[in-house]
Amino acid sequence: MAKAPRPGTVKTRLAPSLSPETVTDFYCCLLDDTLTLARSLGDVEVAIMCPQSDVNELAQLAKAGASGSEVSVIAQKGEGLAAGLTSVFAHFAPDHQRKRHSRRIIAFNSDSPHLPCSVLEGAFETLAAHDLVVGPTHDGGYYLVGAKASHPTLFAGDGMGTSSALERLLSRARELDLSVGFADRFYDIDVADDLTRLAEELRLAPERAPRTAAWLNQVAGRFKSLPALKGHGF
Repeated sequence: MAKAPRPGTVKTRLAPSLSPETVTDFYCCLLDDTLTLARSLGDVEVAIMCPQSDVNELAQLAKAGASGSEVSVIAQKGEGLAAGLTSVFAHFAPDHQRKRHSRRIIAFNSDSPHLPCSVLEGAFETLAAHDLVVGPTHDGGYYLVGAKASHPTLFAGDGMGTSSALERLLSRARELDLSVGFADRFYDIDVADDLTRLAEELRLAPERAPRTAAWLNQVAGRFKSLPALKGHGF
């Protein structure tokens, strides 16, 4: 799930700490490293779901980035993240009338290069035994959701970006009588404290997200709250 990296449109909650242009540069690093993470899994098809207006720009970024071979970039139907998530499963879920092979589909954030690969692998395994898999965040939301079929009402009135997003998703899953398994609780990059936490993690293991680590090392001297990444090859 991604948006084109334009100033003032991505990671806006970081704006009090960083300029819009700096945030945009940061988002590009996150996106590139997240694509690399996704492609590190075996036997998966990687795609970006985004608003129609962002398709061409994201296709160029995906092609030019360090993440390897080209990925599909697909326009969602409708506006907002809830519409994007609905579009993911409508597009990729099996069409039972055409007897397509079973698929397990995972949708997750474009700013998650810090996720251990094992979390994504575990989510696919969990999904084999459940209708849904959800990765909760510490603030009441979720960074990952997976399903084996399309459930058009699952994300309706979703409350994305609020502390009740996860609660609302699980409530709708119960209404639809869907079994739910969980990935590890994790955090996404929304505010300055998240950025500081990410910088500390990548200081110890920059290979997890090398482009993001290099960017954080470059800007650390300008922001006292960010740990320096020097001494790790950047």
